[in-house]
Amino acid sequence: MASYVEAGEFTRDTNYIATRITADGRDGYPVEAGRYRLIVARACPWANRAIIVRRLLGLEAVISIGFCGPTHDERSWTFDLDPGGVDPVLKIPRLQDAYFTRFPDYPKGITVPAIVDVPTGAVVTNDFAQLTLDLSTQWTAYHRDGAPQLYPEALRDEIDEVNKRVYTEINNGVYRCGFAGSQQAYEAAYDRLFTALDWVSNRLENQRYLVGETITEADVRLFTTLARFDPVYHGHFKCNRSKLSEMPVLWAYARDLFQTPGFGDTIDFVQIKQHYYIV
Repeated sequence: MASYVEAGEFTRDTNYIATRITADGRDGYPVEAGRYRLIVARACPWANRAIIVRRLLGLEAVISIGFCGPTHDERSWTFDLDPGGVDPVLKIPRLQDAYFTRFPDYPKGITVPAIVDVPTGAVVTNDFAQLTLDLSTQWTAYHRDGAPQLYPEALRDEIDEVNKRVYTEINNGVYRCGFAGSQQAYEAAYDRLFTALDWVSNRLENQRYLVGETITEADVRLFTTLARFDPVYHGHFKCNRSKLSEMPVLWAYARDLFQTPGFGDTIDFVQIKQHYYIV
C-alpha cells in the first residue's frame, strides 16, 4: 500500500479506486456471478480480510480468486505462484497489467486486494475497506445458507466506530511504529498502539466478539493484525511491550477466531514472514 513519512511519522495514502460493484450496478459494475476475480496475497493483512469475508459468506463459487506471491518488486505484485508466473484466468504476470488496462497512467501503488472485471481484464476497485462491506451488503443474493451478517444494519454505527479506531490505532498503528522516521515518532506511535490494544482487550473481557454477539466485520479487521503480531510486528516493527501471547484476553480471542472456519485456514505464516522479512 502506498505510504510516506512526514515529519518522522508514517502516513498511509488512502486514496483508492472508489468504483463499487453493487446490486443496482450504479457504477457500471453490477453484481454478477462469475464475472469478477478477487486478487489477493495471503501475506497481506488488508487482502486477508477479503479472503476471510469471501469464505465466511460462501462466495467461493461466485467470485473467483487469484493469489499473488508473498514478495513483489517496486513495480507490482506478481503471480509467481502460478505455472509460468501467469494468472490462469486473467492471463497476466503482474497485477499492474489489470490496473493499466483501465488506467494507462495509473500513478499510485499497485495494491491488493483488488477486484478485476474478467471480461475486460480491467481493475474495478482496490478500496479494501469498502470492498468487504460490499461483499456483505451487495452480494446477499449469493450468500450461502446460514452466512453470518458481518455488517448488520442495527449495529452499523457501532461497527463503524470500532472499525475507525481499530484501523487508525491498530491496523495502521503497527506500521506507524515500524516505519517511524524518528525516535519521537516511534515512541508516540508505540504509546498509541498499546493504548488501543488495551482498549480492545478491556472491551473483550466480558464479551466474545467486538460488537454484538456474533462475528462482524470488526472482528475480521482486528484479527488480521493480531495474527501477524507475534511473527512480525512484535520484533520487526518494534511493537514490543508484550507479545500477543502475553496479552491473555486478546490471545484467547485470537485463538478462538483462528479455530473458526474462514479465519485460521486463510493464514499462511510462511508467506507472511517471507513478505515482511524479504520485501
